[in-house]
Amino acid sequence: MEHRIARIGGVVGVVLGGSRARGTHRPDSDHDIGVYYRGELDVAGLRALADEVADEKAEVTAPGEWGAWMNGGAWLRVGGERVDWIYRDLDRVRRIWDDCRQGRTEIGFQVGHPLGFYSHAYAGELALCKILADPTGELAALRAETRVYPPALRQAMVDRLWEAGFLIAQARKVTDPTYIAGCLFRAMGIMCHAVQARKGEWLISEKGMLAAAGLPEILGAIGSTPDELRATIDRVEEILETQKQA
Repeated sequence: MEHRIARIGGVVGVVLGGSRARGTHRPDSDHDIGVYYRGELDVAGLRALADEVADEKAEVTAPGEWGAWMNGGAWLRVGGERVDWIYRDLDRVRRIWDDCRQGRTEIGFQVGHPLGFYSHAYAGELALCKILADPTGELAALRAETRVYPPALRQAMVDRLWEAGFLIAQARKVTDPTYIAGCLFRAMGIMCHAVQARKGEWLISEKGMLAAAGLPEILGAIGSTPDELRATIDRVEEILETQKQA
């Protein structure tokens, strides 16, 4: 199927992403298919292909319909397996990669990403993918570049630890468990990015981020009483101090 996608107008190449590319998938994990395109994408052609290969009728979006960062795609079921097509504008990915090498990243709102969508995930997706179709070799060449985590981006992610400290301080000012949970979730996410950056490893999703970074899973039960909440905040602050000294 990937070679048929690659023949659709505008498509430059096709990759396998997500847990299946990294070898961390479960038997029921989705097949995340990255569709890299340039210019105008032939959405009608993709819809026709989806109608042919999918087990049932599926919606195939135009670029932008899933938001500014996820862009668009389709959720299919093919042979009983869940297959997700996910669009990526290759020129935009290249611009983001240039930003990464300069130590720049954006954090944008995106449905499904409670920590926010970190723009450098685009580079990480390509670094960690398996290429399925790449007629011009352009994806392979760019993936080879992204395999090395940029030193400037590493420093930028470590420098963002200040925000984790700010969030912990904000959490100490209130007794609202929901607000505290939000602050601590974001603080831990920032620390995960710093840890992974120090290791030179891409973090492209909040899913499993604490395990990937080797940080303790302490947010499952933050407590509800003032004493319980304060103890959790203290523990998160201890983790932050450790990261500052790393």
